Amino acid sequence: MNKYKKVLGILIGIIVVLLVGTFVFQRNTNGYQSQNTIATGQLRKTTFALVSSAENSTTDYQNQYGYIEDIKDGRGYTAGIIGFTTKNGDLRQVILKYQKLRPNNRLVQYLPALKKIQGTASHKGLGPNFVKDWHKVANDKQFIQAQDDILNQQYMQPVLKAAKADNLGALGQYIYYDAIVVHGPGNDASSFGGIRRKAKKLAESSTSNQAAYLKTFLKVRSKVMRQEKAHQDLSRIKTQQKFINEKNFQLKRPLSWTMYGDKYRLK
Repeated sequence: MNKYKKVLGILIGIIVVLLVGTFVFQRNTNGYQSQNTIATGQLRKTTFALVSSAENSTTDYQNQYGYIEDIKDGRGYTAGIIGFTTKNGDLRQVILKYQKLRPNNRLVQYLPALKKIQGTASHKGLGPNFVKDWHKVANDKQFIQAQDDILNQQYMQPVLKAAKADNLGALGQYIYYDAIVVHGPGNDASSFGGIRRKAKKLAESSTSNQAAYLKTFLKVRSKVMRQEKAHQDLSRIKTQQKFINEKNFQLKRPLSWTMYGDKYRLK
C-alpha cells in the first residue's frame, strides 16, 4: 500500500511540475520578447496594416506616406503613414527631420506657418499648395525616412518601453501602438500615458493576467474615444477585443477583422 502511495505521490508531483512548467512557458511566450516585437519583421507589417485599415481604409500602409487631408477632427491636417497632425506638432517634426536629411526641400517654406498654428486646427499659411507639395515629395526616400524616424522616436520606442515594463506580447504592443497613434504620447487623462496609468491602477498595477489587463486598458480607452465626435465608432476597440478573445497574444496570421464596416484579412 505504501508503495502505491509513493508511486501516486511521484505521479502527482510530476503532473504539478508539468502544469507549472506549461503555465510559465505560456506566460513567457505570450509576454514581451525583445527579439520578437512589432518594431521589425512581419509583426511590424502586421501592426502597420492593422493601423492603416483604421487610418486609411487599406492595409497597404506603404503607400500612405503621401496621404494628407483634414478629417475634421479638430487636429488640422492629418498626414503620412500614421497620421501626423499639424495641431500636435509631429507633422512639423517630420518636416524638420526631412530638412536635415534633404536641406531646402519644398516643404521647408511651410515651417514658420506650422509653428504658428501648432495647437490649433488652422490651415493659415498652408492651404492647397501645402497639400500639393506634400504629395510631390511622397516618394522621396529621405521624406519616407523622416517619417519613419519620427514614428520610431515618438511612438514606437515609447510603446516598446511600456510593453516591456508590462510584459506584453505582440498583441498588447499593437494595442498600445494603436492607442498612442490616436491619442498621442502625452500623460494627461486622454493621452496614451494617462490611459495606461488608469488601466494599471484599475488592474491593481498588475499585468500578469494579460487578457484581463488588456480588456481593462480597452475599457478605459473606449471612454476616452467616446468623448470625441470623430471616434464614436469603436471598430478599433472591437477588433482588438476580438484578438484577445481568440488568445492571439503573438498576433499570428491569418487575421481577419472588420474596420468601420469594411472587412480585412491578412494571410
